[in-house]
Amino acid sequence: MTRGTRTHTPKLEVHLLREGIVESAHQVEAMICDARGRLLLVAGNSETTAFVRSALKPFQSLALVTTGTLERYELNDKDLAVICSSHQGTVEQARQVFNVLWRADIDPSALQCPIPEGCRSPLQHNCSGKHAAMLAICRQRNWPLNTYLEKSSPVQNLILDKISELLAMPGAELISAHDDCGAPTYSMKLSQMAHLYAQLASGNNLDLERIVRAMVYYPTMVAGVGAFDTELMRLTEGELVSKSGAEGIQCVGRVGQGMGLAIKVMDGSKRAKYATAIHVLRSMGWITPSVAETLAEKFMSLSNYKRLEVIGELSML
Repeated sequence: MTRGTRTHTPKLEVHLLREGIVESAHQVEAMICDARGRLLLVAGNSETTAFVRSALKPFQSLALVTTGTLERYELNDKDLAVICSSHQGTVEQARQVFNVLWRADIDPSALQCPIPEGCRSPLQHNCSGKHAAMLAICRQRNWPLNTYLEKSSPVQNLILDKISELLAMPGAELISAHDDCGAPTYSMKLSQMAHLYAQLASGNNLDLERIVRAMVYYPTMVAGVGAFDTELMRLTEGELVSKSGAEGIQCVGRVGQGMGLAIKVMDGSKRAKYATAIHVLRSMGWITPSVAETLAEKFMSLSNYKRLEVIGELSML
């Protein structure tokens, strides 16, 4: 009789406590992989899949870095950081996106991301940096600008090729759908997301290393003042690279160590993913107690009466 392979460990739970009494609960799955794709620690089902959403942006930017587009248009690390961003639409961030387009001689009207409610320009959309990069690649390669969001477009095929190379699998096996900004995103295993971030942070790939450098040098471009990704990278001073995604996705790479963490909150809660990241990073020793305390004050202590608490640990399968 052959014993079946275990694929499940207990999920993490995030409790919202109101004056110490549980009011709400979120279930969370999390995984840590190394740069070779080996699953090191798990909480939940090792086969869980989800859309990677905006946590894919550093890998979408690979198409820009590897085609010579950065050099062609003399783009710098600050430009690359906003290309990887889910920014807040500040004047500084919108101007940085405009700089990418201006250097590639592209009018902002070519952006096909939506204009956010209450705003005047698609430059203020949190995904505008990614869209500007896609347009710059199309300009550099003489590809049509008006079809850059189509899944069959050359730029999207190029991006998918880069991602599939890192995952060592055919791109056709990844299920795609349109993200809210209109660009393709992909469904993949949570372990694959962790694998991508382990490679991003490993230091073994010069193109990925440049992306990490841009993100950790300009963390305010990646999200914004007070945002989780920005605060985590600022406080850890280049030791961690971090990128959030919608619907409860959070990914972190330990720079120079070749390890990646991927988190999925099953109900999509933003507050729960930040609390989980702080809990896991602290328990793994990826952040110091003082950094954990600073982050917890902002992202786990919600008011005088409410706070978040994470129950459980990652374990080996």
